[in-house]
Amino acid sequence: MNTIVLLTIILAVLVVITGWILSLLLKHYFDNRQKERLLQMKLDERREALKVVTPIRLQAYERVALFLERISPNSLVLRCYQPGMDLKLLQGVMTKNIRDEWEHNLSQQVYVSEELWAHVREAKDEMVNLVNSSAVSLTDTDDPTRLAATIFASSADRIPTDEALAALHKELKELFG
Repeated sequence: MNTIVLLTIILAVLVVITGWILSLLLKHYFDNRQKERLLQMKLDERREALKVVTPIRLQAYERVALFLERISPNSLVLRCYQPGMDLKLLQGVMTKNIRDEWEHNLSQQVYVSEELWAHVREAKDEMVNLVNSSAVSLTDTDDPTRLAATIFASSADRIPTDEALAALHKELKELFG
């Protein structure tokens, strides 16, 4: 009888240990399943967010590119010059145009990298400086076309907006290319 009781106790202990191990394994399994579901939900949310944000970001890059093209020397002079303007008026119209374009596109910095936005800001500042330094090198009585020629000559080797455009293209390739 002692042997039967001992075997019964051993069997009972084995059942308890097996049950405990099984409960640990099941808990671990269900915890992992829950973590997988949460991760999948986060991934799905991120995918959905990207579906909304990606077109907005692309539009921001387009607007930044358009801004840089609009303030480039050729575009700026052609858009701002009107027959009958004097040199100071042309200078004022060009610098105002650059600043207006800048203010119109300030919100795009939210969608591009800080590095790219620094390039864009630098291009804007260099263009304002280019216009102003070109005007300072002339007299008030000079023809405004001389201002345009001075701007073109000063930017012949390096157009301030080109570096920012190159940084924009590089960033787009890294993100979407």
